[in-house]
Parts: sequence; structure tokens; C-alpha cells
Amino acid sequence: MIETARLVLRPWIESDKPALYAMWADPLVMAELGGVVGRAGGDANLARHDSYAPLGFQVAARREDGAVLGFVGLKPGAANTPIAGGLEIGWVLARDHWGGGYAREAASAWLGWAWVHRPEPEVFAITSHANAASRRLMERLGMRHDPTLDFVHPDGGDSVTYRIARPA
Repeated sequence: MIETARLVLRPWIESDKPALYAMWADPLVMAELGGVVGRAGGDANLARHDSYAPLGFQVAARREDGAVLGFVGLKPGAANTPIAGGLEIGWVLARDHWGGGYAREAASAWLGWAWVHRPEPEVFAITSHANAASRRLMERLGMRHDPTLDFVHPDGGDSVTYRIARPA
């Protein structure tokens, strides 16, 4: 578990599922993430991320009231991407929580965790070329676009790759 000023980043629990399912079923949230995901797909997401332990995305919950805001964390770079074998950071937040700085706060905390607990010399992030909001967040986190690693994602669409090196 990681705690920040406003968030608790923790493994999911059964009572989180309705909020996560609603987030994954929102067409606007999932527009650049491969499309909406139903309950079965949501359960598959949770199982996949559990299999990455001790990595894997976790629930981002608001400290103040425990509200589930999204799913954020670190995972191994997928084998069918240019970051295979690398350490990837990612996030998805429910639409009601966009624009409040929660994604940046959670991602910054996960990067801090990576630098303390992981040996990798850098962390990568990928997103759709069209996902301007995520690209801006990657830049605010100090990540830099690496066009040599851009690719067509196996799930469809042009993808961009960002990276950040371990602080000196």
C-alpha cells in the first residue's frame, strides 16, 4: 500500500468491483484504451494485474472518503510491444475524477516506489497517439517521448512511448 496526501493506492477488494466495472464500461474513459470492458473483461483485468505481483495496477482510492477513483500502477511491458521486459506505468481514472490531479499524484507515488523497490534503470509509458491528456501527464511526470519506440498497438491504433530514467 502506498499513501499520498490525498490517496491510498492499494490492492483491490471485492467491494471495489462496482466502481471499477463502471469505469471500464464508460465509453469516454475507454476511448483510447481499447474500448469498453464488461464484467468478464473487468475480472480478467483484475486477474491479469494480480498475476504481476508484486507489480500490477492497484486501486487509487481517495483518503477522505474511500471513493474508488481509478486503477494505477506498474506492470511488465507487454511482449508484443517495444517495451517488452521493461517496467511500464499506467493509469485509468473514472471520468468524474479527471482534472483533479489524482492521476499525477498516483503516478508520481508509483514512480517513487519504483525507484526505491525496483532495479530497472527506467520506466516506460505507452498510450494512443491521440490521447493528449495522458501524453501531457507523462510530460508533467518528467517522461520524454521516444519516437524510436512508437508502434502500432496489437489492439489497434498508433501508439507513442515515453520513458523516464532513474534519478541520479
